[in-house]
Amino acid sequence: MDERELFARALGLSRPWYVERIAFDEGKKRLDLFLAFEKGSRFPCPECGQGEPCAVHDTRERTWRHLDFFQHQAYLTAKVPRVNCPQHGIHQVMVPWARPGSGFTLLFEALTLCLAREMTVKGMAGMMHCSAGAVWHILHQYVAATVLRERYTKMKRVGIDETSVRKGHQYITTFCDLEAARVAYVAEGRGTATFWEFRRFLETHGGTPSQVTDICMDMWGPYILGARTVFPGAAVTFDRYHVMLLMNRAIDRVRRMDTHQKYPCRGARYLWLRNPENLTVSQRSRLAEIQRLDRRTARAYHLKLALQRLWDQPTPAAATAYLKRWYFWATHSRLPHVVLVARAIKAHWNGVLQFITSRITTGIVEGLNSKIKTAMKRAYGFKSFVYLRTIIYLVAGKLDFALPTQT
Repeated sequence: MDERELFARALGLSRPWYVERIAFDEGKKRLDLFLAFEKGSRFPCPECGQGEPCAVHDTRERTWRHLDFFQHQAYLTAKVPRVNCPQHGIHQVMVPWARPGSGFTLLFEALTLCLAREMTVKGMAGMMHCSAGAVWHILHQYVAATVLRERYTKMKRVGIDETSVRKGHQYITTFCDLEAARVAYVAEGRGTATFWEFRRFLETHGGTPSQVTDICMDMWGPYILGARTVFPGAAVTFDRYHVMLLMNRAIDRVRRMDTHQKYPCRGARYLWLRNPENLTVSQRSRLAEIQRLDRRTARAYHLKLALQRLWDQPTPAAATAYLKRWYFWATHSRLPHVVLVARAIKAHWNGVLQFITSRITTGIVEGLNSKIKTAMKRAYGFKSFVYLRTIIYLVAGKLDFALPTQT
């Protein structure tokens, strides 16, 4: 076996393609493989791919970047034939080692997609000896084509959350399939318009607005309006984490009022905000000592613990009765910040109680958002929202790229 046959087997070439010659430049650290096809070969029409193979009309020389050969950059060069199809005219045939119109081989692009899930684009470009723009182009081409093929006909439960992307209140909104635990759509901004964008996206990917049965989100006004307007048939569940976040903020404000007076609560901020099961023995002892003083923070803390028990109620009727009792207690607590939280819950009463029926939260969305924030750091320097969306789909979209194989 000579070196040309060895490289042909390594590239997975089959007849009529073969390695014609090899050129190696040690100074430039470059390996060039020149490919050719057997004389008299006929190729199928790239448009129809059916019927009798067509005769070669002429050839055009093309070069593709391949995986590095040890520390040397490797390139494939071939005179690609064009065939004259009786039905479709003259077209360039598809080569088995690269996508149409791409300047990289399939194996080079496959490695790029794998590394993009773990590395920064800048780091990948340096390791693969190409420009960051070339890497972004490969990633965007594959992600866009794969998302275009995706079908979201089974997407019923949707989790929605926003993520800050830059300073100056610049946000993106992610729409996640809670059952598949993946990002389905990424919209720029966090207004009602993002819901209309998602609806159009759903419709163009085989879905319908009526298939969405549940939406879980926070109590952001534009989101509420968007859910009611765009998906009127969906039941809205307000995420319990965001409800408790309101209560924690109220406790912190009450605590700040109490710390103006000299008493043992000073420096105990996180004792109030953590759940009891997450405290150490010494922290629990100190918290119990502070609670016996019957300060305002202690009363707010008991209201917080009582509100947490709402999510453990077995039935909607039991939860409704429990929340009514809690609301009466909170509004008569003489704690203005807690009263505001109680009124906010009253204004979103049905959505808060919907959890007892739906049992869904944005916990999956928060987990995906952590991946998104990591991806944003890896995509440092992205020039447009399109690049950001591309990297988000890569790390959180669970896309099946179905890379074409070399045959």
